Amino acid sequence: MDYKKAGVDVEAGYEAVRRIKKFASATMRPEVLTGLGGFSGAFSMEAYKKMEEPVLLSGTDGVGTKLKVAFLMDRHDTVGIDCVAMCVNDIACAGAEPLFFLDYIACGQNEPERIEKIVSGVSAGCIAAGAALIGGETAEMPGFYPPDEYDLAGFAVGIADKKNLITGENTAAGDVLIGIASSGIHSNGYSLVRSVLPMDRGFLDTYDEKLGMTWGQQLLVPTKIYVNALKAVRESGIAIHACSHITGGGFYENVPRMMPDGMTAVIDRKTFPVPPVFEALKERGGLSGKDMYGTFNMGLGMILCVSEKDADCAAAAIEKSGEKAYRVGHAEAGTEGVVLC
Repeated sequence: MDYKKAGVDVEAGYEAVRRIKKFASATMRPEVLTGLGGFSGAFSMEAYKKMEEPVLLSGTDGVGTKLKVAFLMDRHDTVGIDCVAMCVNDIACAGAEPLFFLDYIACGQNEPERIEKIVSGVSAGCIAAGAALIGGETAEMPGFYPPDEYDLAGFAVGIADKKNLITGENTAAGDVLIGIASSGIHSNGYSLVRSVLPMDRGFLDTYDEKLGMTWGQQLLVPTKIYVNALKAVRESGIAIHACSHITGGGFYENVPRMMPDGMTAVIDRKTFPVPPVFEALKERGGLSGKDMYGTFNMGLGMILCVSEKDADCAAAAIEKSGEKAYRVGHAEAGTEGVVLC
């Protein structure tokens, strides 16, 4: 008996590291002081000494059961983008610039080619967010995960000057809510998706005219990364009063999180288009509007709150960054947190 016979192939691990080094290298920033393969990653803070009161912000998340679709489709090059997006979007909506990212892959069997594809997506996400991939871990865990399955999670760290943090405390009645379009389901609600749709390769390979692609392609569209859109608003000199990343729990859970006590976000559902995938899920599952808006992003992956005078400029900055912006509602006095009308 040896380690390999017990199910852990150390040589495959070495090969996986060799394959992924090029993807990590593509994300490097000048502040990174270490290379991939060490026991830790080092990142210099020298460039941020001029901030009045630098604050580090962190976020961690995973891809969730969307991975089940990746397993069925045997496609692993997009879920890494989801992993990065879920982490960096959370810290970006607090006003931070993402600095670096670490990933964690736990698998039943280390297949270097599959690990390479996963990390290629992580790298693409890091490049889009401007974050360096400075480390990670691939854990081979036979008997814990099936040979052809894995879990993927990540951790991001960003920085902001304390005076520029988005806290919601400056939100006032009459402020405008601006929604930024999502790319689809993103990486939340897949337990419901998998209970509504047939989860087999035959169905996933079925082309749907309303979607303009197969169901498998639709369900693996990666999560949007909103770092550059929010940065564009800040660099336009606009103060973002509040911001919410619309993830698990949809509108009902996430929008109230950005509102201070005594304020309500009023969102007009007629002001933005709902992508066809959500209409299809609602019809196939016989889901109510409450179910849909309480689970999915319904076409808006991020919602920010700005003053009325800044609303048009904020929307223009978002559009210039390459994203689609909608004026979707306003803030008013109230205790409901969010009202959809």
